[in-house]
Amino acid sequence: MMSGQEKTMALTEHLKELRKRLIISVIAVALGFFAAYNYSDRLYWVLASPLLDSLPQGQDFLVFTGIVEPFFIYLKVGLLGGIILASPVVLYELWAFIAPALYREERRWFVFTVFFSAILFAGGTLFAFEVVFPFGFKYLLSYSAPGLKPFLSMGEYFSMATRLLLAFGLIFQLPLIMLVLSRLGVVTARQLASWWRYALVAIVIASAILTPTPDVFNQLLMAGPLIVLYGIGVGAAALFGKKKTE
Repeated sequence: MMSGQEKTMALTEHLKELRKRLIISVIAVALGFFAAYNYSDRLYWVLASPLLDSLPQGQDFLVFTGIVEPFFIYLKVGLLGGIILASPVVLYELWAFIAPALYREERRWFVFTVFFSAILFAGGTLFAFEVVFPFGFKYLLSYSAPGLKPFLSMGEYFSMATRLLLAFGLIFQLPLIMLVLSRLGVVTARQLASWWRYALVAIVIASAILTPTPDVFNQLLMAGPLIVLYGIGVGAAALFGKKKTE
């Protein structure tokens, strides 16, 4: 058994290693920020393109309600872009810190989980940007009338868009979470399939909470993919989940 002094030294070494990994990650994000900030205005208008395409002709513009609003929005866009650019470095540093404490099989599953988590997150944000945004914005703007015209703030749109992208990136993790739980033996594919009624209720509630607007249409745009993802998760658990013999 390790003595108290040895435990203290081991803890100190772990903290030094953690600090090193955190410093490298912060530097990577900072470098990514400076690289992305140079293009933050272009990146913002790419993000805003689904809304601008949905606005009536002659009203396809955004406004700012404070003199410093564009400056801070572009800073946020640069930071978001910096995090995305630095994500490979951050993930590697996380791996380098955790890997020595894992067994070979655990390392393989850790790499698998992180890799497919990144793919699913990217797929969720792409689905939101390419499908949900155009349909959702056109539906919401259809409530315009001769005496009711949209006057949209760039800051308000950025907040709503990033929340939606994050929400869809997270909900697309559902099949992976189900697979990991089944692989750990917490649940089985048969149990997951038998819980479909409860899952449907939970999906409807989660969609109502996560969507920034209270209308049923946008909630269905999130609930529909979630139902499909739940089915995919059941299939993945049946194929790759922990078997009784294991």
